Amino acid sequence: MIAGNLVALTVAQIITFAVFIDERRLAVRAAARTQVLQRTASVVRLLENTPRAIAEKIATQSSDPWIRFSVSDKSAAGAAGDRPQDWALRRNFRRYLNQDDVEVRMDVHASEGFPPLAFSRRHMSRWFGNHDDDRDDDDHDGDRRHGHRGGYGFHAPLGLTLSVRLNDRRWLNVETLVAPPPPTWALPTISMAGGTAVALIIIVIVLVRRAAQPLQNLAVAADRLGRGEDVKSLPVSGPSEVRQTTEAFNEMRERLQRFVKDRTQMLAAISHDLRTPITALRLRAEFIDDKELQAKILRTLAEMQAITEATLAFAREYAETEASRRVDLASLIESLCADLAETGLELSCSSANNALVDGRPAALRRAFGNLIENAVTYGQRARIENFASDNYAVVTIEDDGAGIPAADRERIFEPFVRLEESRSRETGGIGLGLAIARTLIRAHGGDIELSDASSGGLRVTVTMPLSIRSN
Repeated sequence: MIAGNLVALTVAQIITFAVFIDERRLAVRAAARTQVLQRTASVVRLLENTPRAIAEKIATQSSDPWIRFSVSDKSAAGAAGDRPQDWALRRNFRRYLNQDDVEVRMDVHASEGFPPLAFSRRHMSRWFGNHDDDRDDDDHDGDRRHGHRGGYGFHAPLGLTLSVRLNDRRWLNVETLVAPPPPTWALPTISMAGGTAVALIIIVIVLVRRAAQPLQNLAVAADRLGRGEDVKSLPVSGPSEVRQTTEAFNEMRERLQRFVKDRTQMLAAISHDLRTPITALRLRAEFIDDKELQAKILRTLAEMQAITEATLAFAREYAETEASRRVDLASLIESLCADLAETGLELSCSSANNALVDGRPAALRRAFGNLIENAVTYGQRARIENFASDNYAVVTIEDDGAGIPAADRERIFEPFVRLEESRSRETGGIGLGLAIARTLIRAHGGDIELSDASSGGLRVTVTMPLSIRSN
């Protein structure tokens, strides 16, 4: 967005500068033409009241480096043109001369070389103050052929040839250059335009950053909220649209936190309240005379007790407000593997590189602990690998078990679901391990996928986004 604004400002400055230069050029040329016409009218009035013998001398003395006057029997200009601009110039000249019947001829032409006039470069050099009169005419011709400008300080001059019929039937021929001003004006103009452009760019950058900062804060807060972190309400600032978005985010955050808290409290309350009737049923089962029936009832009550305790522990863990921080996932998994290995579980752990993630260490240990214990319990052994790929930390857990059919890989994450083919009730599982693991991983912005391992068992792939915290 910033780059687009800067490009637009730069283009606008270039267009404005080009229009300014063109308008200035046209204004200078118009003023120069007006000056030439007025001066020519003055010379014509002077020559009409001057003896013919000295008219040529007076015309020569009236010349300067930019305009040349001469008296001749022939007209230097062509026939009077019929273009509107030619007619307008003749009309203006007659007005300056205050004579409507005077014969006027003029040629207006653009000249790309220098000089565009019919007089020699030696004369032009004398008019401009150059003292190279000793140069050969051939050299001057070479300069003209190569477009040499001789340091006269103008480019793309406009030539004007004007012929006025005098009272004695001779012609006053006027040859002049109407050119843009010397380039000395360009430096301050360009400096002013450049300074204005820089000031505008700085102002735009400041305004855009001021407007974009709340959006950046909102994006970071939304990402952290999606990872399950405790995010505080954002300050409402910036443009009206950004303020509305921030207010909506704050309301959504409060509703989500209220919903999760209420659900967790309700789940904990239900699990806690189930303890009392389960305990009462176990006491009553002791008075059953049928030992076989008694054993079945006690096994059922034990299973209910295990489910209740697991649910209560999960709810209690969710209710705890563990602070989120940067976690070295490789170190956490290696520590977890060492602890589990001490309990007699058969597993191996390897890490390709460090992977820093944002999360709650206790929750991550519980999630990966459930996955590793599940792999060892139902697949004899577990092989854990940890590495970083692109913007994600990847952890793979493989076992040597029977695997899980593709059709059941999504259903196995549902609470209290156990597959009879590979998950036996005698193992003591209640069907919450994978559900709890995926819930915790997704709360950190990650996900879990199941696939076939190279050994024929089950492969569990956990992906989590790398840390977004600044160093």
